[in-house]
Amino acid sequence: MIQAYLQKAMTTAHYELLEDNEGFYGEISQAQGVWATGKTLEACRQELLEVLEEWVILGISMGHPLPEFDGITIKVELVS
Repeated sequence: MIQAYLQKAMTTAHYELLEDNEGFYGEISQAQGVWATGKTLEACRQELLEVLEEWVILGISMGHPLPEFDGITIKVELVS
């Protein structure tokens, strides 16, 4: 479930070539604060995935609702 969520979120990523050949910038707009840069597009994608993973873990630990990506969600419910 988490792997599918991460994969769907990554398909929504937007990438831009930075000025002066400084590399790439990527972000996932539905995941506020999830962005990365890298010298190559692949390095940017890898960094973005790592940021996304940390963002999901932090969101779950803080009880924040996570956005849906193409019908896939992660919901954690407390069990008493």
